[in-house]
Amino acid sequence: MKKDGIAAHSEAYTHILHPIPPTYDENSEILILGSFPSVKSREMGYFYGHPQNRFWKIMAAIYQDDFPATVEERRDFLLRHHIAVWDVLSSCDIIGSSDASIKNAVPSDLSKILKTAPIQNIFTNGKKAYSLYQKYTFPKTNIPATCLPSSSPANAAWTLEKLTNQWRLLILGTKEF
Repeated sequence: MKKDGIAAHSEAYTHILHPIPPTYDENSEILILGSFPSVKSREMGYFYGHPQNRFWKIMAAIYQDDFPATVEERRDFLLRHHIAVWDVLSSCDIIGSSDASIKNAVPSDLSKILKTAPIQNIFTNGKKAYSLYQKYTFPKTNIPATCLPSSSPANAAWTLEKLTNQWRLLILGTKEF
């Protein structure tokens, strides 16, 4: 049984501080922001760690690169392609990995990334990240973000092919290679 998109029998809220530092360097031109790391990502210690999340498959396809399997390969992949990744929130109360359950949100401070890297475009991975960005971050940065359709397995309406095509169009500005 669900109430407001949250399983009624699920565990209680947990206050969590974001455990994963941002990935970026002085060459990062694109910043992709999620909402908050999932349980699997927190366990793995890196972004998009759930095996069903399509983020890494999408990125490998649009950049025509090998699928990065390990944390080190993923970090290298992002930096090689001038991509910074982090999340909109630095802490929140959350039930498991449910974005719908987020409350008491505290935004991440993007100033260090924005001062270090020549970010040209900011993207959010999904509508929840976008709404959190609009509420907490945009008023501070005045930098607009583009909402990408979520790579989460919960976004079952979007096939991998459809996601890849839309991400390619929004990030690279091209429909096909």
